[in-house]
Amino acid sequence: MDTVSVRCCIAGAGPAGVMFGLLLARAGVEVLVLEKHADFLRDFRGDTIHPSTLEVMHELGLLEELLLLPHQKVSQINAQFGDLALTVADFNHLQTQCRFVVLMPQWDFLNFLTLEAARYPTFHLRMKSEVTGLIEEKECVVGLNAISSGRPLSVRADLVVGADGRYSVVRTQANLKVQDFGAPMDVLWFKLTRQPSDPKDPVGRFDTGQVLIMLNRGEYWQCGFVISKGSFRQIRERGLPAFHDDIVKLAPFVSDSIAKLQNWEEIKLLTVQVDRLHQWFRPGLLCLGDAAHAMSPVGGVGINLAIQDAVAAANFLAEPLRSNRLTTEDLNRVQRRREWPTRLTQQVQLSIQNRFISRVLRENSPLSPPFLLKVLARFPVLRRLPARLIGIGFRPEHVCTPCVRMD
Repeated sequence: MDTVSVRCCIAGAGPAGVMFGLLLARAGVEVLVLEKHADFLRDFRGDTIHPSTLEVMHELGLLEELLLLPHQKVSQINAQFGDLALTVADFNHLQTQCRFVVLMPQWDFLNFLTLEAARYPTFHLRMKSEVTGLIEEKECVVGLNAISSGRPLSVRADLVVGADGRYSVVRTQANLKVQDFGAPMDVLWFKLTRQPSDPKDPVGRFDTGQVLIMLNRGEYWQCGFVISKGSFRQIRERGLPAFHDDIVKLAPFVSDSIAKLQNWEEIKLLTVQVDRLHQWFRPGLLCLGDAAHAMSPVGGVGINLAIQDAVAAANFLAEPLRSNRLTTEDLNRVQRRREWPTRLTQQVQLSIQNRFISRVLRENSPLSPPFLLKVLARFPVLRRLPARLIGIGFRPEHVCTPCVRMD
């Protein structure tokens, strides 16, 4: 068995894990990140990088370099509700470096962050390393066990961080209690070829009993077809031609490209769940991102909440870890800082999905646009409010960790 010792061991190389690892290494803390997969290619990696995250990249001096990677900029979010077309959110008035959302494959974003982190000698990343259990002494977590490239690995650490997503092994092994809020929907995820004459901005299309989200990815549309929870089997039984008809009804301009969607293997089921840990930590252990709070896809803010968690955690924990004086109260401070914006964001998401989206999915008659959308259509200045909520959130974090010299 291989055995290593570090100040901090992070399970999961998603947005929260990699950003936290980068910030710790940048502050001179020895950190090891374990990722169970061999690469970052996933079906359901969120591809939206919001202004709050872009602000963090600016504070790290990495924004210009990041924006050299292939991406699309989104300054508005539009919606088509029956016959009413309107802009729901307008990012052009945000007081940030970037007044737009960036659409970029998450594997490109994570590769970028890990390459930057690798510049620091205190950062270590092991791919193909799956956590199997925690190491505990006197009710304190002091490390974890894993299988790394087929070999047993034992890691001793002052802090173990669970950043391994909504199906977190770390939080399960730590017996942390989860509050499940449920969700009335799932999402079918697929791609369609995009024509030059197609619209440019992302759009949510709502019609009788159906919801379609379309993100412009340059040469293709990344599509999310929202369905009632557990109804995928019935949709498949209706057949692929009927599914094609549903999509074309919502977005007639894809009538030529829909035929290229030829089998169900190209359509992935994203099971939606919304939950939150009652307590995010134990002595020697902390959960961040989806491991602490699985977010609804409403607003696409999950990756950005995870990044904000990582920034706040690094601000509180980098110095105690570096000086070997980490306490449980330090971990508690992280939860106190991030739980409030997480709760508020989830409350907004739950309200939208339970009162609005679920109603749309149940409708069998022509839809009447909700009052809020009518107000946004009449008073464009109000579109700044959803832009602020989606783009910045309730409590944006700023990088306060130091940067060590690399001589």
